[in-house]
Amino acid sequence: MHIDWSALARVAAVSLGVTVAVVVVFTLGVLGLSRAADRRTGPATTLARAQAGLCFLACAVVVGYGIYLIVPQLH
Repeated sequence: MHIDWSALARVAAVSLGVTVAVVVVFTLGVLGLSRAADRRTGPATTLARAQAGLCFLACAVVVGYGIYLIVPQLH
């Protein structure tokens, strides 16, 4: 049995990179919600909520794609 260690390292590196990216995007979403709560009114609040919504949507899309790749019945 032969293990392709370079492929395993690539998978680990990509997994780590995507995990860090999702955490950063989720953090930006939480930051947008906190900014919206601080201002309470105005166009900046709407923009902050839109930013938060887009960040959370991006996280949900990445998680959904990961589930799609893992579950064979979805292919």
